Amino acid sequence: MASPDEEDKMNKSKIGWINLRVKFWLTALFMTTALALVACSSGSDDTIKTRTSVSLALDWFPNSNHAGIYAALEQGYFEEEGLEVNVYTPADPSSVLQTVGAGRDDFGISYQTDLLQARSAGVPVVAITGIVQHPLNSVMALETSDITRPSDLRGKKIGYPGIPSNEGLLATMLANDGLSLDDVELIDIGFALTQSLAAGSVDAVVGAYWTHESIVLEQENLPVNVMRMEEWGVPDFYELVLVTSEDKVAQEAEVVQKLVRAFSRGFEYALENPQTSIDMLVKIGGETVLEDVEREGVELLLPMWDDGVAPQFGWQEQARWESFTDWMKSQGLIDQSVSASDAFTNRFVEGAGS
Repeated sequence: MASPDEEDKMNKSKIGWINLRVKFWLTALFMTTALALVACSSGSDDTIKTRTSVSLALDWFPNSNHAGIYAALEQGYFEEEGLEVNVYTPADPSSVLQTVGAGRDDFGISYQTDLLQARSAGVPVVAITGIVQHPLNSVMALETSDITRPSDLRGKKIGYPGIPSNEGLLATMLANDGLSLDDVELIDIGFALTQSLAAGSVDAVVGAYWTHESIVLEQENLPVNVMRMEEWGVPDFYELVLVTSEDKVAQEAEVVQKLVRAFSRGFEYALENPQTSIDMLVKIGGETVLEDVEREGVELLLPMWDDGVAPQFGWQEQARWESFTDWMKSQGLIDQSVSASDAFTNRFVEGAGS
């Protein structure tokens, strides 16, 4: 039986995965600029009428992590599968798993951590493609701080977005280097990660992507030291995953297969043509895309999309899901009943080459 403290952590986590991301500092901007990107048609009117319309909700504003999606749109891969795909950024990106689980969106981009927390809260979502094979989340500090490893954080102020899983990730990294959360001051700074670090209001941040925030800071002449999570005791995990609902898998498997096939082709194109895929991202995403950042970011992402270990793009390993699920249970972030095997499937990735 869980202790009162563990139960409190799990209850906060179940609520937190839905609510805490509401602090997302760009929400107001994207409430008025949410993208509704419908694939263009080149066929006959009859062909258009036979297409199946589906929605794909993004986890964030358009960026290099999504380059393969925009390549698939621009190259017509979705249309070739008979799909009309509406790719958009929700006003509240933290709601993606809710809307997908409820069937209000057909597909979404989310995170392995959030998906497991959602399932723990009873939301019937499943990962159907592993997009980013390893963690992008990191602990980051300015080079001038001389903070290069977790033990250097003793007595320091660490900013984070108020997300419970980030506390667990940091705790594990600290423990791996001889410290605990009691040795640092954790400060909820929302999503103002780069701003807080640049201003010196915190000594380090957790929750920053080493493929994005590090580039933003370096372009402002503020180079950073990055501590990768999987190098400091955190079990390796999938950062971004393509998700759908259990109902969609059970009742519309053919549509799911078509979407995954076109989606995979888009990322395979981006792997071969990274800068051209950013051209497509900029063309469709418009002013919301930080082009200078994303052109550098996509080059860092290439080995994260294809690490040379997975047999094909999107593959997810059972052992990695199990180890990370066990870690989340140990941190009190999800209920002990959550099954790693039920949270993902390779069925449609396997069919993507057919």
